[in-house]
Amino acid sequence: MTHAAAKETAVYTHGHHESVLRSHSWRTAANSAAYLLPELRPGQRVLDVGCGPGTITADLAALVAPGQVTAVDAAPDVVAKARAVAAERGLDNVEFAVADVHALDFPDDSFDVVHAHQVLQHVGDPVQALREMRRVCRPGGVVAARDSDYGAFAWYPELPALDDWSRLYHVVARHNGGEPDAGRRLFSWARAAGFTDVTTTAGTWCFATEEERAWWSGLWADRTTESVYARLAVEGGHATAEELAGIAEAWREWGRHEDAWFLVPHGEILCRVPESDVPN
Repeated sequence: MTHAAAKETAVYTHGHHESVLRSHSWRTAANSAAYLLPELRPGQRVLDVGCGPGTITADLAALVAPGQVTAVDAAPDVVAKARAVAAERGLDNVEFAVADVHALDFPDDSFDVVHAHQVLQHVGDPVQALREMRRVCRPGGVVAARDSDYGAFAWYPELPALDDWSRLYHVVARHNGGEPDAGRRLFSWARAAGFTDVTTTAGTWCFATEEERAWWSGLWADRTTESVYARLAVEGGHATAEELAGIAEAWREWGRHEDAWFLVPHGEILCRVPESDVPN
């Protein structure tokens, strides 16, 4: 149930700079967990792993009420933000904790649904994370995960500096122990974790309106120069501050194009735990 392995240690590439939370707080169950919604029922117990600022968590809590949602994240500060979101919405069926997905502090078979959004790309051992999610999910329950796939991002206009951004992000994320092209790997990770009943789907975000362009380009420009990602890129010797500034300006230039368009694809998995499940 618990274990220790060096590869389970990974640095969260984005950190929790305002520009990161600006993005995470935009997320809802509708735009980020639509593939899971048909599985939700009032009265269920749900574990939301890597809850971030809690906007998806709050939506899940409203959908399963009077059922209970437990939300966990590795960062205490962001758990506090999620708790505040739940309080603002008047939700009394959510509890929060700091936790490591590689070794969840819950008994076996505790939840009907275990959900993780944009988590597995950032952990040191995604297969072990899925094993833990399976362990705490009751027989007959569902483990759900959704992750973007940076290698499949597409945009127009095709500014060369954004190609530089993509290459740099891959290098920094992998240096930190993560896998930025997680979306395409979710199915294989689920199989390696012992799941045999896995439904795979894909979902997208698309940013093209004037407001969307300004928001998406602005948050990535700020992340590139001001977030933990920027510090890790420079300290790791992957880029200079001047190079990051050039990439940030390219993001702003992209956002000023009236015909700019950006696609973020995601892999999605729904893993059903057998009624007579015996974890590997």
